[in-house]
Amino acid sequence: MGRRGVSRTFWRAGWRRAGRWRFAVLLAAGALALALLVVLWATGRQTGGDGSPDGANGDRAALELGWGFTHTQYSADRGDDAARRTAAGLLTASRMPQNQHIMGWGVDNPEPRPGTYNFGDLDRRVAYMRKTGTTPVLTLCCAPDWMKGGGERTDWSLKSLEKAPDRAHYKDFAKLAGVIAKRYPDVRHFIVWNEFKGFYDEGRNRWNYEGYTELYNLVYAELKKQNRANLVGGPYLSMDSNPPGSSSNASSLRGPWGSVDQRVVDALTYWNAHKKGADFLVVDGASYTREDSKFFPDEFAATRKFADVTTWLRRTVDLPVWWSEWYVEPADANDDRKSWSEPHRTAVHATALIHFARSGVSAAFYWNPEETGADCPGCLWRSTELKGGGGGLPMLDLLSRFGKAFPPGAELRIPEVTGDNRDAVSALASGSTTLVVNMQDRRLTVEVDGNSLDLAPNEIRWTG
Repeated sequence: MGRRGVSRTFWRAGWRRAGRWRFAVLLAAGALALALLVVLWATGRQTGGDGSPDGANGDRAALELGWGFTHTQYSADRGDDAARRTAAGLLTASRMPQNQHIMGWGVDNPEPRPGTYNFGDLDRRVAYMRKTGTTPVLTLCCAPDWMKGGGERTDWSLKSLEKAPDRAHYKDFAKLAGVIAKRYPDVRHFIVWNEFKGFYDEGRNRWNYEGYTELYNLVYAELKKQNRANLVGGPYLSMDSNPPGSSSNASSLRGPWGSVDQRVVDALTYWNAHKKGADFLVVDGASYTREDSKFFPDEFAATRKFADVTTWLRRTVDLPVWWSEWYVEPADANDDRKSWSEPHRTAVHATALIHFARSGVSAAFYWNPEETGADCPGCLWRSTELKGGGGGLPMLDLLSRFGKAFPPGAELRIPEVTGDNRDAVSALASGSTTLVVNMQDRRLTVEVDGNSLDLAPNEIRWTG
């Protein structure tokens, strides 16, 4: 309503009876109320540049989930009753966000035949996330066999599981995503697909980013149709990197750790230009090189890649950045990571988390590798399949403490480190809490903010 309309309204209400001063007060109050409504509308509407809903311009707190983990094949929702209660108590206390895929990684085929649904496993996982009081996240991957050239029988081979749906079934997959969103109305965060699985074009030696983006846009539209408050992100690309000095698909996104593969940059650039909307950006990656799993300059210094890539992503895409997976220890032929000691493993992960926090990551999900036996390097808790299982392990302690001390948006400080060993540690502080990581496999003494610390090899020390 314009200035002239306001004047007429108050004139009819009684200019002469109210007096000029009363009119001035009411006019000012009306203008203030109108301005407030405009501000609330602008901040709450959550629209992107193309007019579609975009949570990045809305409630950022809903997008900045912090440090959590992804459920895999074996998780704490199955096993010994006492062990499950123990693990549930730990997760309830930590309140870390939890992520689950809709097919595979502990969940059966959700739609084995068109229109016939099987949500038993997914119901159980979502119920577990609800029980432990977390913020639940669903990764919309993978696709039922009939959507990718198969039949009603589920082929659980890796080759089949990681196959993308046929283009003729993109709408069917989007419909399934909508059914899932409607089934779990309290779930608000959705990631579309996983690592561009099945979208590599061998003939053109590049990613089929056109196909993925088409699928993404259909899923995005369906999820927003179910509930405009649903928050949707992609493209869940692996930020693979090559060694320093390599000319093979080298991009300008580089550092002492190497350079990100140009084909990945091309895929992300296309998705960003052609997406119909997004609330957050999702990537994953490792600190070592794509081929030969080499570290540059070493396993600790190579974690700087996470900060460099995050900084570039935030500048390029202007969305909250999520890391759906991250890896600092190379896998063997069986995809196991068992070559490092637990202190070494957690120390490198702690250094990576420091880089995440300093570069402004909004969420990161640790890929939890729980096994059924007692031997489980890097796991968050002792297997709930075991009597007396469910107890927390060093990585859970690191993740939960880091999440509480350095949540997204916290005021961070780099502690003053002095002495001969100042380059041998990484450190981060917020408020009265300080984290110091010994990056050496030897005992050392270092001065941190004027305090002398005697650190064991690869020790993670919390002070304050």
